[in-house]
Amino acid sequence: MGKVRGVNLGGWFVLEPWITPSIFEAGPAGAVDEYTYTKLLGKTEASTRLERHWSTFYTETDFALIKQYGLNFVRIPVGYWSVTPLDGDPYVSGAYKHLATALDWANNHGLKAMIDLHGAPLSQNGFDNSGKLGPIGWTQGSSVTQTKNALNKIRDDFANHPAVAAIELLNEPMGPSLDMNVVRQFYYDGWGNLRNSPVAVTFHDAFMGVTSWNSFGAGMQNLLLDTHHYEVFSSGELQMSYQDHLNTATNFGSQMASNNKWTIAGEWSGAMTDCAKWLNGRNVGARYDGTFNKNGQGSSYIGNCAGKASGTVAGLSQTDKNNIKGFIGAQMAAYEKAAGWIFWTWKNEGAPEWHFKNLTDAGLVPR
Repeated sequence: MGKVRGVNLGGWFVLEPWITPSIFEAGPAGAVDEYTYTKLLGKTEASTRLERHWSTFYTETDFALIKQYGLNFVRIPVGYWSVTPLDGDPYVSGAYKHLATALDWANNHGLKAMIDLHGAPLSQNGFDNSGKLGPIGWTQGSSVTQTKNALNKIRDDFANHPAVAAIELLNEPMGPSLDMNVVRQFYYDGWGNLRNSPVAVTFHDAFMGVTSWNSFGAGMQNLLLDTHHYEVFSSGELQMSYQDHLNTATNFGSQMASNNKWTIAGEWSGAMTDCAKWLNGRNVGARYDGTFNKNGQGSSYIGNCAGKASGTVAGLSQTDKNNIKGFIGAQMAAYEKAAGWIFWTWKNEGAPEWHFKNLTDAGLVPR
């Protein structure tokens, strides 16, 4: 299909406080992720609220627009709890039938889709976007087997769907904190379970860098390496000049193109700050403006978050607009040296640097 040019449908089937802050503001004060949101609300109320969210946050109109905006691909994050729920979990099920509808909508509008298993039992990275913020427990107990069970169900139900081009085995396992032998074995097994399906078996680089996988996968067909590129989650990156941001992205694209795998930038954004409200977690501030406070760690002021913490692209300064446009263009060119890109995310409630539709409408995305 040529280069992949797509968007993530973030915050739809896996809640993230910064993508839809209104859901958390209307919910329990202690909710920081989907796990605590459902646990504190209880299954009945959580089910009512999430059903409303699942059936309204995205509609077929979004898929029509995604196609109209010149894109050809959507990556759809889903948590294991929506596929193969586990006894004792507070999560509510129901998103899975909406995933089926989403794939039909993608097909109706000529889009290909990747189903991305974004959350695994006990959390593979400790991020709120794994479903459960906190310690990394994945690989303990039967969590790896449970993850494979979810992938096998996704395969059985959707691998032959006309829109489905790829299935991602697991989003962002935190390689440096995990036994990489277990991660690699999980990838081998996951590929083995999907090898007879007409999909690209996608595996994330586990934050080990794209070139660290060169010796992996000899003789394995239909493998796609997914790597995510953000330049906002450390003070060092946030202090970089505009030109340094461009150079970093360009060099990253060259690295992607130089390895021996079909490689895609499955997540990236227009952000050069971490200003978006709750990007670092509910009620956690931004490193950029010095308000970051998490686990006793603070940050020093780098710049002002005015216009970038909430609202739309219209509220950004002209300098910010120009820089974001240049940064997005540089990244697109960089990632197209490899297999292409999938922007995070198509839309959100008020994070302008991360809102593909809004950025495109404002003329900041090269068409």
